[in-house]
Order: sequence, then structure tokens, then C-alpha cells
Amino acid sequence: YFLMGANEWRTADEWPPSEAQQRSLYLRSSGNANSARGDGTLSETAASGSEPADRYLYDPDRPVPTEGGATLQAQVGLPGPRDQQAIESRDDVLCYTTPTLQAPLTVAGPVSVSLWATTDAVDTDFTAKLVDVHPDGKAVSLCDGIIRARYRESFSEPCAVTPGKPARYTIELASTAHRFATGHRLRLEVSSSNFPRFAPNPNTGGPLASEVNAIPAVQHVLHDADHPSELTICILPA
Repeated sequence: YFLMGANEWRTADEWPPSEAQQRSLYLRSSGNANSARGDGTLSETAASGSEPADRYLYDPDRPVPTEGGATLQAQVGLPGPRDQQAIESRDDVLCYTTPTLQAPLTVAGPVSVSLWATTDAVDTDFTAKLVDVHPDGKAVSLCDGIIRARYRESFSEPCAVTPGKPARYTIELASTAHRFATGHRLRLEVSSSNFPRFAPNPNTGGPLASEVNAIPAVQHVLHDADHPSELTICILPA
């Protein structure tokens, strides 16, 4: 596998590499994680009590645009690692960021997010993206994923969401191998769209192929003691 950030090829007998250790980073904020200007953090400790949820409006008529990622569609734009600063300026993108790294951090393996959230719709989407934030503010995307709420429990047996009721969403971001350099930061973006890579969910619960109506949805991302939203990565020893 190729280790980005170190620009080197490595070999492993299994994936993730046997020496990799799984680590959870917990989403935390004071309820204002909207955009890179917000107060969202990634912490090694989960909330021990109440903590205000982060809120944003997802409007299917104003989806978050695709910027890079695992796509080769010409109409989507340039693929691969791309600067996300324009994306992270939007209030419908939540940003959770670690403190500045005091030593390199090497990630190799699958990446996933366990997200506790509520919506006022009967169906919606939640997206996640892992980003490397450089000292100059450049925010380079590494991997991303999406979950359609009706398939949160099963892809073969979809079920509607109960509006306002907390539900746990597992978002798989595939795998990555990347070394975050000293002075960099890890960031997780959370939103509800990534268009045109993914068709915007109209939030109505109707048939996605033929639905002609769309309604906005108010989303809340929870990260209190009872709803510990977390990013899971695999760390290689220093």
C-alpha cells in the first residue's frame, strides 16, 4: 500500500496492518461546530454529561458540492485529495478538529464514523469526510462516505426515521493510509450531501428515482454522554 504524507510504498500481510491500533476520537463542541470557524473538536475523551447538539439545515435544493474524492466522473470535477476550505465555509457543514499535532501521526486502515443524530424528516442522508488540515489552513480531503437514513439498520429492509428521535448512523469512509505531519490537524466534516457524486436526498421518504418534491430538514448531531458520536481510525506505532 502507498502511505500518503510519507510518499512511500509499504507491505503488510493483512489489512489493516497487524501493528495498527484502533483509536476513537470523539466529536465535541459547545453547540456551534458549523463550518471551520466553529468550535467543533475531536477529543480522545467522550463527554461525561450533557453537551449541546450541533444543528444545521440541510436543503436538497442547495446541496454541498463535491470537491475531489473517489470519483472519475468529468462532470464532478477533479478527483482525489482536494482543498476543502470552500466547502468548510458553509454553515451546513460541521467541522470537528484535533489540536495541532506535536508529532507525526500515521493512519492505515478502515475509517468509520458512529454518528448519533436526529432529523425532523422521515428520511435523509448523513455524510462524513476525513481531512488533513495544514498549518496554512489548507484542508486536504482523504476519504469520505455517506449513509441514507432509511438504510441505517439494513440495506435489504429499509425503515423510516422517527422525526426527532435519536438514531445511530454508521458511516463507512473506506480505507486510507496517510501520515499527518507535525503541525497538522485531523478534521472530520459532517453534513448531509455531496453533490453530484451522490444524488441529494429529498427528505420526503418517497421513491428516490421518481420523487419530484423536496423539503429541507433540520439536523442535530449529538455528542453527549448518552450519545457518544465518534470517529474510528487505525494508528500505526511511531
